[in-house]
Amino acid sequence: MRRSYTSILVLALCASLFGMHGAARAADLGGSYKDAPAPADDSGISGIKVGAVLVIKPTFEGSNSYDALGFPYILPTFSGGNGDSFFSRIDVRDIDDIRFRLIDRDGFIAGPLIGYNLGRDEDDDDHLEGLGDVDGGIVAGGFVGYRIGSVLFDAAFQNTFSDDGGYLIRFGAEIERPLRERLTFTGRIGATYADEEYMQNYFGVSAAQSAASGFTQFDADAGFKDVFAEVGLKAKLDERWEAKASVRYSRLIGDAADSPIVESENQFTTTLGVSYKFDMDR
Repeated sequence: MRRSYTSILVLALCASLFGMHGAARAADLGGSYKDAPAPADDSGISGIKVGAVLVIKPTFEGSNSYDALGFPYILPTFSGGNGDSFFSRIDVRDIDDIRFRLIDRDGFIAGPLIGYNLGRDEDDDDHLEGLGDVDGGIVAGGFVGYRIGSVLFDAAFQNTFSDDGGYLIRFGAEIERPLRERLTFTGRIGATYADEEYMQNYFGVSAAQSAASGFTQFDADAGFKDVFAEVGLKAKLDERWEAKASVRYSRLIGDAADSPIVESENQFTTTLGVSYKFDMDR
C-alpha cells in the first residue's frame, strides 16, 4: 500500500501549503473562482497550520475494498496584500491536479496544472496479483473554465509522463454556496475521458497478464471512463479552527466498467479534515 499512503501524505501537504478553499478534491475541499484584481505580493509566512486528514477510498480503480488512510501535517501559511496573492491562485483538486489560475477575467479562467500520478502497485490488493505494476509519473497540462452566474464550467487536460503514461480530460460543473456565516457548501458533477494508453494500463489485460493472473484478455479502448458527483462542507469554527468533509461518488462506465479487473462500478471516497492555525504574531 506504499503508493496509497504516499498519495494521501503528499495531498495533505499540498492542501495545507496552498490553502485549499472549496469542494473536496480527494483529500480536501476545493475552491471557487472569482474575478480577480492584479496579483499582490505575498507578505511572507503569517502562521503555522497544524491539521490532520482522513481519507477512505478504494484500493484501486474498480475495487470493492477500501482503505482508511490518515496523516497529520504541520506547515506554514502565507498572507497576501489584497487577498489575491500567488498562493491564493493555486487550487489543489487532487494530487494529479494542482492548478494555477493564470487568467481570471470577466468570468473566464485558465492556466497550467501540474501533479503526480502515483500509478498502481500489484501489491496494493490481492485482486491485482499477476497484473504487474503501472508506473506513475509527472502530470502536466492545463485547464479552462467559464462562470455563468454561480456555476463554474471547466475542463482540464492532464498528461502523465512515464512509460505507462496516457492522458485524461476532466469535464465538470460546480457551485459554491454559503449556508451560514461560517459554513460553506460545494457541489460538483462531471465526467472523465481517458485515452487508449491510460485505459489499457488501468483496465486492460494483455495476453501475458491473462496468463499470470487468470483474468480474461481484454483490450480497453479510449472513451469516457467515469461520471461523478461530489458534495463538500467547510466550517470555520472560529478564527483558528477549521473543519472540512466531503463525499464523492464515481460510476465507472464504458470499457472501464466492462473490464474483468473491475470488482465494482460504484466507487466512493470520503474525506475528513481538521486544522488549527497558530498566528506568528501571537
